[in-house]
Amino acid sequence: QVQLVESGGGLVQPGGSLRLSCAASGLTFSNYAMGWFRQAPGKEREFVATISKGFGITYYADSVKGRFTISRDNAKNTEYLKMNGRKPEDTAVYYCAGRRAGIFTTASEGIEYWGKGTLVTVTS
Repeated sequence: QVQLVESGGGLVQPGGSLRLSCAASGLTFSNYAMGWFRQAPGKEREFVATISKGFGITYYADSVKGRFTISRDNAKNTEYLKMNGRKPEDTAVYYCAGRRAGIFTTASEGIEYWGKGTLVTVTS
């Protein structure tokens, strides 16, 4: 059974750094492009970042470009999202996602696996 389990969320202050993790099991992790989406209260789920299976090709939403960094460790079956310069508008549930066919920027691109999400609340 495939599982994607996010961790690292919580209540945080604006600015500073926070790192989210997504641990994968039940799949050959290196065969999947991975990524993150988020959903703020009352809003639709939106793309945050994606990383390719190999070569570390990454792509970011404009709203997080320059502040967030996505990475992966195939030996640990884990992907990460480093969040710098947190803003109140970053408050959302963050979801891990995996797609065998390659990197993605929308939730409708045939993503096979989703995590259950981890809540990040940015408030002073």
